[in-house]
Amino acid sequence: MSGQAVFRIEGVRKSFGPVQVLQGVDLDLEAGAVTILMGANGAGKSTLVRILSGVYARDSGAITLADAAFEPVTPAEAIRAGVVTVHQNINDGVVADLDVATNLTFDRLNGRGSRFFFNPRRVRREAAAVAAHMGLSIDLAANVNDLTLADRQMVAIARAMSHEPKVLILDEPTSSLSSAEAERLFDLVDRLKARGVAILYISHRMSDIRRLADRIVSLRDGRITGRFDGPDLDYEGAVDAMLGRKVSAGKIAVHKAGGPIFKVRGLKLSDHARPFDFDLLDGEIVAVTGLVGVGKTALAETLFGARSPLAGEMTLDGLRYAPKATGQAIARGVFLIAKDRAESGIVPDFNIYENISLPFLGKLSRCGISSRRAERAKARGQITSLGVICRNERDEMQTLSGGNQQKVMVGRWLCEPSRLLILDEPFQGVDIAARRDIGNKLRISAAGRSTILFLTELDEAFEVADRILVMSEQTIVGEHRNTEVDVERLLSEIAGQSHQQVMHHEQ
Repeated sequence: MSGQAVFRIEGVRKSFGPVQVLQGVDLDLEAGAVTILMGANGAGKSTLVRILSGVYARDSGAITLADAAFEPVTPAEAIRAGVVTVHQNINDGVVADLDVATNLTFDRLNGRGSRFFFNPRRVRREAAAVAAHMGLSIDLAANVNDLTLADRQMVAIARAMSHEPKVLILDEPTSSLSSAEAERLFDLVDRLKARGVAILYISHRMSDIRRLADRIVSLRDGRITGRFDGPDLDYEGAVDAMLGRKVSAGKIAVHKAGGPIFKVRGLKLSDHARPFDFDLLDGEIVAVTGLVGVGKTALAETLFGARSPLAGEMTLDGLRYAPKATGQAIARGVFLIAKDRAESGIVPDFNIYENISLPFLGKLSRCGISSRRAERAKARGQITSLGVICRNERDEMQTLSGGNQQKVMVGRWLCEPSRLLILDEPFQGVDIAARRDIGNKLRISAAGRSTILFLTELDEAFEVADRILVMSEQTIVGEHRNTEVDVERLLSEIAGQSHQQVMHHEQ
């Protein structure tokens, strides 16, 4: 890249209590260039973005914008200085109760120097100009609450564009967009580059990265671990630097699997994704791995009946499986341990045995009255087998560590027999000891069901899985039996190269 560095981040550190989230980050953003920031969950990306957008104050280090100190204490100050962020959470970028026109002009018409009286005609005129600049074809009178997720994302991005930023930060901006909408965003990014805007683009979608990147920067454990630029970007090297060089195939005793329990044929998760097939076998543990945003959670939710695929068929024990709701999935013996235990898992005001028995109260009740004795007995069994550290099953969930809370969530879905057990990032936020306890429990209890885990960290997949599937761009692109894994090929698949592309490269 040959542009001038307009935004400099030098030695930025940030801690929350004893946890050092950012440990001396150095990063330059150049005018007219797109810098891709890659990092796994917990690498510090969100904290860095919040510092740059004025949400958090840094502990130390320096940030300069056009050679002047950049020290915003609010997001509004960051925006006025010329640093605009489109956050991954769409609700941070729109006012859902207002119409599109007001959203597109809200900051401009309500900031410094704006007129005292609200002028609807002026709002529509200003909004039409913003929409035209963005190529946005949405009814300006529509309420944002009534828009699709993709249209809300486009409104959030268009609103950010109205500030004419010097630095634009896009945090996973295509996560909710179709391929056509993403291409419209890419065209806009190209126009902003031509106008000299410095762009920090956070993404793990290889289609985005290959289309836009002038440079890739990898972040791991709060540190920059790799910088890649030049005419031929090293995508695999960037993934390697993001994940770390500790990746190595595990040495577990791979289970001898039985016949297929669950079959997927021609499954299609989005309009721009390639359909795929796979089987899950009796007694087998399968890990689905890939970068953040490639569709792992979407696939987990599809298997559990929380969302419908665009196309394809699923069968369970030879019978058609197409649940319209999660309750139907549970009734067929398909259980899900969700990724976010705080939002979708634990009930913090309940104790351990109440949390474990919650989905199965009907089986533990007589005449509509639950049996506390049966609930406590089941909970004691899971506490013992998983090694939950607590006084007894009556302890409140809020008194447990994160790892022990996760063990309780696993215990909940292991206390009744299942045919398909789905775990979405089950080791997120737990320490190594808890991870191994959970992994061991899954392996020794695997007979009689299929188990599928969705994991970002390869080390976790190697520790627990008999077979590893690789996802990229919402489809399955690779399969590996966990005996003698070709790690380089697996990393190539994660980085977005298909098997055919890898073979062609090797030739």
